[in-house]
Amino acid sequence: MAALCGAFLQRLRAAVHYTTGCLCQDVAEDKGVVFSKQTIAAISEITFRQCGTSQRQLLGMGHAKRSTITSEDVKLLARRSSSLLKYITQKSEELASSNMEQKEKKKKSSAAKGRRIEESETPVTESEDSNMA
Repeated sequence: MAALCGAFLQRLRAAVHYTTGCLCQDVAEDKGVVFSKQTIAAISEITFRQCGTSQRQLLGMGHAKRSTITSEDVKLLARRSSSLLKYITQKSEELASSNMEQKEKKKKSSAAKGRRIEESETPVTESEDSNMA
């Protein structure tokens, strides 16, 4: 189990390093600067460690007697970085809006299905009713 966890962490660390390198390359092209391999390695290591710290802080929020981490918990964690907090708040609002739109579509489609079922049921007319008697 420990070996599996260690292998997973190594793959995760490599993924963070690769992504950091790609981001640094994009910034370098955009801004006309050069990042050394040591700089990219340092940025990726700091990022990896910060993610670990954030994970422990989020998991530590279990003291609130909850088993679910909410967007509000993530916003609380990001409060030290105003730009990150702004970004997370914006994305959270976009997701909430999207979820509301999907719920409205489901309600409308359910209501439309209900109307189609009602319309497909043939009403009994007065003349048919008298033939049955």
